[in-house]
Amino acid sequence: MKILTGNDLPSGDVIWWTGEGWSRHVDDAVEVGDEAQALIAREDAARRVNGAYVIEATRDGGSVRPAHIKERIRALGPTVRLDLSLKPADPAAGTWVI
Repeated sequence: MKILTGNDLPSGDVIWWTGEGWSRHVDDAVEVGDEAQALIAREDAARRVNGAYVIEATRDGGSVRPAHIKERIRALGPTVRLDLSLKPADPAAGTWVI
């Protein structure tokens, strides 16, 4: 199946097309079929999504599983411990050397 993903414009969160709008939960994603490019153009023009694109996925029961590992990571969230990640509110964040 083909589903749509992108990023929420205000928050940057990963989002998935539900057939009626966008969700932060990949299991809410629906097959977009041949409508994908028209949906992308409409949602991009309405400024509801940033960088939308089509991906391959499978549905097993009620769960949607993206075919590519990159999309699985996007669906599940960060792969690092959040207590070790960059905290933008940290006053020392701008002095860190990477």
